[in-house]
Amino acid sequence: MAAKYLSAANAAALDKDLMSLGAFSLDQLMELAGLSVSQVVYKVHPPSKGRRILVACGPGNNGGDGLVAARHLWHYGYKPTIYYPKQGKNELYQRLSTQLHNLSIPFTDDFSEALKESDHIVDAIFGIPPLPSLPSLSPFPLSLPSLPS
Repeated sequence: MAAKYLSAANAAALDKDLMSLGAFSLDQLMELAGLSVSQVVYKVHPPSKGRRILVACGPGNNGGDGLVAARHLWHYGYKPTIYYPKQGKNELYQRLSTQLHNLSIPFTDDFSEALKESDHIVDAIFGIPPLPSLPSLSPFPLSLPSLPS
């Protein structure tokens, strides 16, 4: 089965409809998105292909999706490590981080070293455009060039 993708405009419209017409909360959508990411990782890169996963998270909703995905991946038997240098400030992101800490999932500040020790990477840094302005990207420009092309 081929993967299906939404354009940024369609994804934004779907989020809007789900939150208004569907009455889904941000927490619910984030849980569904993170679960979906974890299921795709399991299908494409099963644990037999390597269990060490670096989950790079940004401060917004996409980063929250990554935190949720990491929790599910841990339950599937993977060994996630979280790179989350610019953490989201609201209570939702703090709760997600607490859940990971309670599972003893490690957080790292050293992207390059964590990348060397990983079999796979989940990019949860930025979500649907528009991307933030360059000054607000810090510290991510330091880590992005480290990714293999």
